[in-house]
Amino acid sequence: MKYEISITKTANPKARPADESKLGFGRIFTDHMFMMDYATDKGWYNGRIVPFGPIAIHPASTVLHYGAEIFEGMKAYRAADGTIRMFRPLENVKRLNQSAERLCLPQLDEEGCLDILNTLVELEKDWVPHNDGTSLYIRPFLFGNDPHLGVHAVKEATFVVICSPVGAYYAEGINPVKIAIESQDVRAVRGGTGYAKCGGNYAASLRAGQRAEEQGYTQVLWLDGVERKYIEEVGAMNVMFKIGGKIVTPALSGSILPGITRKSCLELLKDWGYTVEERQISVDELFEAAANGSLEEAWGTGTAAVVSPIGQLFYNGNAYTLCGGKIGEVAQKLYDNLTGIQWGKIDDAHGWSYTVCNG
Repeated sequence: MKYEISITKTANPKARPADESKLGFGRIFTDHMFMMDYATDKGWYNGRIVPFGPIAIHPASTVLHYGAEIFEGMKAYRAADGTIRMFRPLENVKRLNQSAERLCLPQLDEEGCLDILNTLVELEKDWVPHNDGTSLYIRPFLFGNDPHLGVHAVKEATFVVICSPVGAYYAEGINPVKIAIESQDVRAVRGGTGYAKCGGNYAASLRAGQRAEEQGYTQVLWLDGVERKYIEEVGAMNVMFKIGGKIVTPALSGSILPGITRKSCLELLKDWGYTVEERQISVDELFEAAANGSLEEAWGTGTAAVVSPIGQLFYNGNAYTLCGGKIGEVAQKLYDNLTGIQWGKIDDAHGWSYTVCNG
């Protein structure tokens, strides 16, 4: 099904960024945003694209008091042939609905949601930047908006999509980042909301992230919340290791976000003939491999950074340099192939690119 969408264009369009090398991440926003409301007796209604601006919500709104909120992160790219494309957008829509189910928020029709994204991106296509490594970041989010207090399943909700032209997520770009393994705080536990993309998971990570940043590290690597010994994920990414020629990544146990970039990397790696193991990996096993030289590479995967090589791991007062502090062969190949597909520079054998419109 398709949702009805009204369009009100801004009377005051903003100037496009003059220097695309200074876009940063998530600081600049386009002229318009999408909004749609939900009520249990109406379903989804009043789909509209309106000028970008503040959202008015009731002070007792469910999202403010009980954290009833989920979101997604995806991108639109200006491809080599001039078209505007998204990368596996239906996977994001499916994950949004999985998150909605976990937090008792209303789900969206998959094809209808894809049509919303198409309509907004086509309207904002002039905001899709041109430089290599840049894209239009798309942030759909959904929150409970019941105007009264009381802990209960959401009866009223709002769905919003905003867009932001972006450059590299990390200042280091594709250069290796330094990661600290967190041994005090936990991000999520099995049976909790770890597999959902909700704000509470990220809020729970901020204290450890701040500690790591103060010590000169870019992100934290989380351990499981029960035994505190099994690797889970990096703050904003899934994580993979090359150990003794094999690719090892934590299994999706319910406390780890099922990343779309993660899924794509694993499919490519299998295509290339690598042995891929999705399993538990303990921090002891990881550092034994680092000590004996069998830990050959490590990298994070995610929509924002695509592939981010890990050049150093810090744990219990010890720092371990990986791959000579440089990007490894496998991480580089994954980055080149994924971004090549996304920007339409290489063949998309899997059919992952989704054409929105001509640029």
